[in-house]
Amino acid sequence: MDERESSLERTLRPEEMRFGCAGQRNIATIDSERAVIKSTRKPALVALGPLLACIVVAGCGKQPRPAGESNRGQASREEAGSPFHFVDVAAELGLTEVLWCGRAGKDHLLDSAGTGAAFLDYDRDGRLDIYLVNAWRLDGSEVVLKGRNILYRGLPDGSFRDVTDEAKVGGEGHWGCGVFAADYDADGWTDLLVTNFAPNVLYRNLGDGTFENVAADLGIEVPGWNTGASFFDAEGDGDLDLYIAAYIDCSMKDVLDAERTLDWKGLAKVAFGPFGLTGAKDHFFLAADDGRYVDVTEKAGFDDKALGFGFAVRAGDFDEDGDSDLYVANDSDANYLYQNLGTGRFREAGLWSGCAFSQTGAAQASMGVAVGDATGDGLLDLFLTHFADDYSTFYRGIEGGFFEDATAQMGLAQSTFTALSWGTVLADLDNDGDQDLVVANGHIYPQVDAHPQAGTSYKQKNQIFENRNGIFVEVTDEAGPGFQLAESSRGLAMGDYDNDGDLDLLITNLDAPPTLLRNDSRCASWITIDAQVPPGSAQVGTKVHVTVAGRTQTRDVAVGDSYLSTHDSRLHFGLGSTETVDTIEVVWPDGLKSVHTQVPARQILTIAKEK
Repeated sequence: MDERESSLERTLRPEEMRFGCAGQRNIATIDSERAVIKSTRKPALVALGPLLACIVVAGCGKQPRPAGESNRGQASREEAGSPFHFVDVAAELGLTEVLWCGRAGKDHLLDSAGTGAAFLDYDRDGRLDIYLVNAWRLDGSEVVLKGRNILYRGLPDGSFRDVTDEAKVGGEGHWGCGVFAADYDADGWTDLLVTNFAPNVLYRNLGDGTFENVAADLGIEVPGWNTGASFFDAEGDGDLDLYIAAYIDCSMKDVLDAERTLDWKGLAKVAFGPFGLTGAKDHFFLAADDGRYVDVTEKAGFDDKALGFGFAVRAGDFDEDGDSDLYVANDSDANYLYQNLGTGRFREAGLWSGCAFSQTGAAQASMGVAVGDATGDGLLDLFLTHFADDYSTFYRGIEGGFFEDATAQMGLAQSTFTALSWGTVLADLDNDGDQDLVVANGHIYPQVDAHPQAGTSYKQKNQIFENRNGIFVEVTDEAGPGFQLAESSRGLAMGDYDNDGDLDLLITNLDAPPTLLRNDSRCASWITIDAQVPPGSAQVGTKVHVTVAGRTQTRDVAVGDSYLSTHDSRLHFGLGSTETVDTIEVVWPDGLKSVHTQVPARQILTIAKEK
């Protein structure tokens, strides 16, 4: 391909409309971006009210620091104007296993796709545990090591212990891709679906600290390159159904024999694809009465007729009609939005709903997806991460299930253009009442490092954007040492691992240990809702509305956000300076509601659904 043009304002040529994960070139017009500076909120600490939660903590902040060190850090952050401060604590807390991914030269796209991560509480002790997916280490066409997936149990002192072998969740020797944590059988214990470049694995949680692989028994192994997945209730019958996306139709022999044959910008030979390769077919499984899953992909309307190169999957009620729809992020092809017709059937509506292409009508190289209400209007928005030399796209939700590309208006066009982006999350990271944005970055071609004139690098810093009155302002350089690290990152999971009231970030990296970014930011008030259901009921699909001073925030329990990863299922809300929540309304998947009023803030509140 030719060099990137110096001007960002031009018209797309037809031949540049489809250059996906191996050289995306969709360059759209970049409008001027504006930023509105939001005043810093400084909450006052007050005494907590009656103990309504299973866990109550006094506020944000981590382990005590020496007084001088803490004061210096606080002063420097205030002078910089950024509310964020993140520190990588992975090594000191025991997260040291390397996550392998093929060859050092990344000769095949599988070598560079990476793996996902999950926050979950598998043993129901109130502390988050971590599951990391691993792949293989290759040398040419030789398999050097088949990496082991890792389950880390969260310990009372805040560290983690590797319990993989005793829990029996090492991955069965497969090349791992994604992990999706959900109680699929509604027995009260969180299970683990691991998608693979190989038959999938579904680890059923036995409730005694061990798991068993039941994927073959349930009929969901699906050999091939499986990627993103989502458990959700497609029919409204209370059972969790399952959608599994797939990327490229290829074999392990194709991977091992691959050579770098694509001419990247006339500078280097890199891995070939995805164009010129055949996309693999996605699968939808309906939960049957006997506990098995039945493949009803075409019957249900999930035809995947374009054989899109599928990556991320996210279920949610995007048209606000009371049932679960499904969004699929495709690399270099139109993204899918499957609208639930309410009869167990779906229709693909991405094009006419406005979230299939960019505002120029171009397919983009979609990798990860974040879902949330970043604009504060009560409607779900979508954020899609893409290849380098193209902006990641913010689709603003519009009433009726429609979307518009509002990337430039949200301040994200220029700031996301250069990086090659993967995992992502919309979350309130400073507890000020709006959702901020994090993006995990890293190139797929190590060869770029030998060509500085290309203006990019293989290892890249991840990015963080502060939401300032509905405009995203990048504050990566002022967000602490955790955001100054450079790796080729992929999966991103969000959760409050230390239960201190702010959200931490877990990131997977190619051929390196993971990153665990502890949130040491200046902290406003907050509340976290742990919506628990009795055995026999599904938690996924639960919505929580939190209202303070006439303003309502909404979160939903979902599986499959980000890139091949799963977030903490507890729902976190920043409250600014407020110390009392006016109303908490939990809408359970069956439509029943639980309402609590005048609830003290700064607690993890368990709300249990009545039987």
